[in-house]
Amino acid sequence: MPLVDRVLLGPGPCNPYPEATLALAAPLLGHLDPEFLRILDETCDRLRTVWGTTNRRTLPLSGTGSIGMEAAFVNTVRPGTVVVVGVNGLFGVRMCEVASRYGAEVVRVDHEWGAPIDIRRMLDAHPKPDLVAAVHAETSTGVLSDIGGLAQAVHARDDNALVIADCVTSIAGMPLHIDEWGVDIAYAGTQKCLGVAPGLAPFTFSERAWARRVERPSTWYLDLGLIGDYVSGGAGGGRTYHHTAPTAMIASLHAGLGRILEEGLPAVHARHQAAGAQLQDGLAELGLKLFAADGHRLPQLTTVWVPEGVDSATIRTRLLRDFDIEIGAGAGEYATRVWRIGLMGPNATPARPALILAALRSLLG
Repeated sequence: MPLVDRVLLGPGPCNPYPEATLALAAPLLGHLDPEFLRILDETCDRLRTVWGTTNRRTLPLSGTGSIGMEAAFVNTVRPGTVVVVGVNGLFGVRMCEVASRYGAEVVRVDHEWGAPIDIRRMLDAHPKPDLVAAVHAETSTGVLSDIGGLAQAVHARDDNALVIADCVTSIAGMPLHIDEWGVDIAYAGTQKCLGVAPGLAPFTFSERAWARRVERPSTWYLDLGLIGDYVSGGAGGGRTYHHTAPTAMIASLHAGLGRILEEGLPAVHARHQAAGAQLQDGLAELGLKLFAADGHRLPQLTTVWVPEGVDSATIRTRLLRDFDIEIGAGAGEYATRVWRIGLMGPNATPARPALILAALRSLLG
């Protein structure tokens, strides 16, 4: 079967950084090999820098971003735990589903899709929640919410509540200040602005959250106490085997993070911002209308209304067939009415928005 080289401009995965791809081809190391443990430790340190945290329990979980969501709730939710969830897209809906499966009393705060989370409505939803959760950069709608403002407001009212943030699409694409903001638990994925293949969930868990954790969660695989004994060592300092870590993927993440930090986080964030602005300005010049609320649009993931009379699937198929470009359909009720165009990782350059704009111009006439 011939290899196909796609330009991945959907909501994820994106094309990986070359350094991350090369690392996948390096000789494989065992999960207890001292050289691999060195790479793992350095990967965790690099993640702390990207997250903006000093949290000891910062690590890549084995699995995609959804594993991070599961880990966030299974380690904090007991039957009857009150969880306020801001829902302004598909991944807020999933937070509600996951939390409820572990026995939470979910207080769902619905917003219009494409609008940011309203902090006042989140605070008014329940007088004393145990957890407050929201999506920082909603992948389904391309909208940015003020997760730092939300966390600070929650803690100002009740310092016992924990704040959970979905940062799957924001990590490495825009500034994150987990400690400064007061976010207690955050999770992400490797396949977006980090520019690494899917397969790991960068995760961070504060000391405040650790003090309130479920000591024996209902899933063995995502028990942070057990995973922590492998990643950073147990009480005796040694590494306790938990599961076979995906060593090649962690080596790839290590290389991708190295590439990002060598460029410098401010430069990487600025590159994403510039590429997103170029795309959004170009879409407007084509007469297309953007979906997410003005002033809250993600630069790394643009949502745009499909023009009236245009079949969404036909255009996406022709982009793939004729130009080797992948873009995403919308989500939920907007599946056929919205396109999602990602400029993430190495695709956040001037050449990529120019490419997709030229392709759309030729197809839309």
